[in-house]
Amino acid sequence: MSDWRSNKVQTNGITLHYQRTGNTAGIDKPPLVLCHGFSDCHVAWTRTAQALEDAFDIIMVDARGHGYSDKPESGYRSTDHAADIAGLIDVLDLGQPVLIGHSMGAATVAQLAADYPQLTSRIVLEDPPWRETTAMPTNRGTQMQELVAMYQRMTREEIAEYGRGNNPTWDDEELWLWSLGKTLVSPHVVRDTSRLLTDWHTVVPKISCPTLLVTADPAKGGIVTPETAADLADNYPNIKVAYIDGAGHNVRRDQFAAYSAAVRPFLLASH
Repeated sequence: MSDWRSNKVQTNGITLHYQRTGNTAGIDKPPLVLCHGFSDCHVAWTRTAQALEDAFDIIMVDARGHGYSDKPESGYRSTDHAADIAGLIDVLDLGQPVLIGHSMGAATVAQLAADYPQLTSRIVLEDPPWRETTAMPTNRGTQMQELVAMYQRMTREEIAEYGRGNNPTWDDEELWLWSLGKTLVSPHVVRDTSRLLTDWHTVVPKISCPTLLVTADPAKGGIVTPETAADLADNYPNIKVAYIDGAGHNVRRDQFAAYSAAVRPFLLASH
């Protein structure tokens, strides 16, 4: 981790911050781009990057409105985020990288694969916000606005303690990394709740690359239901599903070993 480097790129009219593990020991590793979820930032991927940097040159991106990237007043739909990542891939000359996204980041990666198929080789989607209805979730926008406002009133230590109450199985390091994103997220991200209305049903048919959909237990907060996952697997031969038992929406944080056992072989199959 000491060799990881932070940098910024100009893309799609904004500046994006990222951290990169790079190619070490003279080994030319394929690029892997990681896209975090709502109110997280690049450090959310630290444990995953540590587990995969032996095989990949990993780029952990701060989405617009998050982390150390620009925070414009508007432009927070999946299409905007996807255009940001497309620009980053082009500027860094990554070719056709592998991508992993969680939640909001999974929606970004799916949109990227649909709109820019030439920029993706294979993708992993960790519990994307693919609800069975495309209607606005009841009070969801208000809840997210209130959550961001609450984070702005709290210290990082208080945020970590709050997170511990909701996620008692996470270790201290994970909670500390999780808390950083909350201190840096902009209220602009949740000001326009229309971004929650992305219709994933029109996106999925456009995805042609090999795709691993990682799902979790709805009773623990997982969004993608077993019925939706089964329907996708039945109708789209390029989509494989990995259900991680005992995990909620933060799949890799809840069950990292099982998550890694499902994801790593899929990623390595491209090489």
